[in-house]
Amino acid sequence: MATIASKSIKDFVFEWQGKDRSGKIVHGELRAVGENQVRATLRRQGVLPTRIKKRRMRAGKKIKPKDIALFTRQMATMMKAGVPLLQAFDIVGRGNTNPSVTKLLNDIRTDVETGTALNSAFRKYPLYFDSLYCNLVEAGEAAGILETLLDRLAVYMEKTESIKAKIRSALMYPISVIIVAFIVVTVIMIFVIPAFKEVFTSFGADLPAPTLFVMAISEFFVSYWWIIFGVIGGGFYFFMQAWKRSEKVQRFMDRLLLKVPVFGKLVEKSVIARWTRTLSTMFAAGVPLVEALDSVGGAAGNSVYQIATEKIQQEVSTGTSLTAAMGNANVFPSMVLQMSAIGEESGSLDHMLGKAADFYEEEVDEMVAGLSSLMEPIIIVFLGTLIGGIVVSMYLPIFKLGQVV
Repeated sequence: MATIASKSIKDFVFEWQGKDRSGKIVHGELRAVGENQVRATLRRQGVLPTRIKKRRMRAGKKIKPKDIALFTRQMATMMKAGVPLLQAFDIVGRGNTNPSVTKLLNDIRTDVETGTALNSAFRKYPLYFDSLYCNLVEAGEAAGILETLLDRLAVYMEKTESIKAKIRSALMYPISVIIVAFIVVTVIMIFVIPAFKEVFTSFGADLPAPTLFVMAISEFFVSYWWIIFGVIGGGFYFFMQAWKRSEKVQRFMDRLLLKVPVFGKLVEKSVIARWTRTLSTMFAAGVPLVEALDSVGGAAGNSVYQIATEKIQQEVSTGTSLTAAMGNANVFPSMVLQMSAIGEESGSLDHMLGKAADFYEEEVDEMVAGLSSLMEPIIIVFLGTLIGGIVVSMYLPIFKLGQVV
């Protein structure tokens, strides 16, 4: 019961100032339950406190993978410079602008300070530190090369986030244009077309078929706009929830994304880049191949490659070479298989897989640049056809009237 009660007690961060035994003014921060605990801790350290103030903790933003990558890079840099682990946590925690990250780092620091291994402290927060991250930290602690593996982890996370950002940027432009086009068309259908309809009704003449078609769509929009927005918004929400939570939907969408024209190749290259980068990082850290493959499938970010990785792991555990197992999976291009074969023969598998990852990351960069330049004229033609078709169909009766006059 005592342990349960102690876990429910909330601690705070206190900023303090005081004088040490020599009379020198010192200051710092402490996590404690209250001011009395801070005073008692400082007295044991030989400090006479003159001011203690509880720091206000702002509501923090959501912790993103980018925040974890930045934290890893900062930790690797400071540990390489010889800064002790706990002090490095203090420096990174104070310097972070996101209070949520600061609290997370303070909680991890407290665990480490009480004797918990660093990888075990990370494993308490699987939402932010996946099995790959924790396994590499554990390997670094065991081999005494934690700063080196943190540096490799930082490089891996930075490159992974860079690829994700590039794919998001490639998709953001067409998606945003489609949304804006839908809003513009909705405004035209609900507010502009009805005004034209009143004018055309006063003419009492027969209207062209395109004009009648657009006016019928406008009437539907005016009468059932709430159904249209409800179905689109609700459908999108439920689809995204199903994509997140249903394994069947995830597998279907992952297979579909790989088959989409143009964008499918971009997704495939980015997945292969992440797969090879992850395995290269794990293998370079000294993690056995079969164990490394545990983390690789999930890190690829696509269920097709995750299932293929599980098959590869089974074949490798029975004595099959990695290259042969990858070939049997039928999801890797010949260049990756050749690089893997050379790496296995020369004993430099991590280096060759890293080179393959570099190649496909460059391919993703080139594809994103090419898609950006290609999408602009396509979108201009799409918008011109859509908006121009509506405008022309509404002006056809006016042109017809002019001919009659």
